[in-house]
Amino acid sequence: MNRTERTSTAKKGFFRIVFSRTGIILLLLLIQLILVMSYVYYLQEYMHYIYGAIMILEVIVLIYLINAEGNPAFKMTWMLCVLAFPIIGVVFYIFVKMQFGTRYMKKRLDTTKIETDQYMQQDPDVVAAIWASKSANANLSHYLSNQLGFPTYRNTEVRYFPLGEYKFRAMMEELKKAEKYIFMEYFIVEKGYMWGNILRVLRQKAAEGVEVRFMYDGMCAISMLPYNYPDQIRRYGIKCKMVNPVKPFLSTTQNNRDHRKICVIDGKVGFTGGVNLGDEYINRKVRFGHWKDTAVMLKGDAVQSLTMIFLQMWNVDEKKPDAYHRYLTKPANGLKRELGYVIPYADSPFDNENVGEEVYFHILNHAKKYVHIMTPYLILDNEMLTTLKRVAKSGIEVIIIMPHIPDKWYAFAVAKTYYEELIKGGVQIYEYTPGFVHAKVFVSDDDTASVGTINLDYRSLYLHFECGTFIYNNSEIDKIERDFQHTLEKCHKVTLIEVRKRTLLTKIVGQVLRMIAPLM
Repeated sequence: MNRTERTSTAKKGFFRIVFSRTGIILLLLLIQLILVMSYVYYLQEYMHYIYGAIMILEVIVLIYLINAEGNPAFKMTWMLCVLAFPIIGVVFYIFVKMQFGTRYMKKRLDTTKIETDQYMQQDPDVVAAIWASKSANANLSHYLSNQLGFPTYRNTEVRYFPLGEYKFRAMMEELKKAEKYIFMEYFIVEKGYMWGNILRVLRQKAAEGVEVRFMYDGMCAISMLPYNYPDQIRRYGIKCKMVNPVKPFLSTTQNNRDHRKICVIDGKVGFTGGVNLGDEYINRKVRFGHWKDTAVMLKGDAVQSLTMIFLQMWNVDEKKPDAYHRYLTKPANGLKRELGYVIPYADSPFDNENVGEEVYFHILNHAKKYVHIMTPYLILDNEMLTTLKRVAKSGIEVIIIMPHIPDKWYAFAVAKTYYEELIKGGVQIYEYTPGFVHAKVFVSDDDTASVGTINLDYRSLYLHFECGTFIYNNSEIDKIERDFQHTLEKCHKVTLIEVRKRTLLTKIVGQVLRMIAPLM
């Protein structure tokens, strides 16, 4: 394709987006934002009449912020906005706190969790076994099970995939074996080789009488899929829905995306990890160099949790309780008890529990030799930044692998503002020179790991729906660590000299964006 053809194709794509339903929605959102800003600006002309009222309201908001639950970084950012732009900051904060959509979603999630609690009961024998094995992990098990409803399982086989293409091949094989049901929940779905092949199997299975439910995040409708795509999929006999579809009105619920990646087959096999349903994730399309991603496949008892995590989200907008008992499975047979311990877990922005971050803190705080991390983003709150440095200063090897070719320049600019402080604190930072790291992996001491969807940034840790798998004393952890070391061989170690040589513009942009990082 020559330059003229590429230009013509780009123009057609641009106009297709602008004049599509998605373009209209974005335009309406922009108009609403401009109207709100104009209204606030108009009020400023009458400040001498309402200054006193605004000051009182500002003080009330600041007092509320100081005493509210939540991460201090979020509160500090909001306080900065309120103090720097009194009218705009106050109005927007009140607007965010008065969202009925988030309250409704929280209420529905609480309901579906109660409905599934009876299917997420902890086996006391597993608790006794993990206490005898490692008391620290027993404490994490207690927290995840008793506080959040995510049991610890044994009798579960784990298979780790160091690349998206390996996970894709294995998932295709397992999908073809489905006899009862297939549940799929993904953040990104894009037409192409990967999704085309998966959809072909889903259509075939639906025709055979297998119940197929497919759920994806509504952001896909912006540029990847038509807004009515669920209707198209339903014609194949597949139950399909968008989670939190983008709608033409301002709402903070549209800030809480479903970032999970879950596939469950017959309640016997489950997949999760960083791999979405797009060709770049399996390196059939090059976007940011070589795409390094990871995933895990579970077989056995722990799949039950992935099933229920999926159903909790699926039923948020359903009016009647689901027949959850239909998707229960008997304990797996033929698996070795020494397979270790597996805890599939999920995170929600509405439960006041930072589950993903707590799991990461646990791994860091109980490491004896090393903690090795792969993450595409590094936008840290003070607690995580302090913990990473403290652990490294204690003589424990802490290595973070980041992308060398980023997908979001602004996120990468913010990440680099942490580099000097981390390196001076003893944390080693490497960049994957062949391309982009999308993996979300923590591995420690040859016996503990977490693989899932949770990045080291505010969005994943606080704003998105996420999921992961905590693995302890399982032979597959050795493969995770070997993959880390193999990846490290393709990385460039970042030095203080290199960090300090950044251009002045890069430093300024990163530091300015870091001020609003919790709201990005």
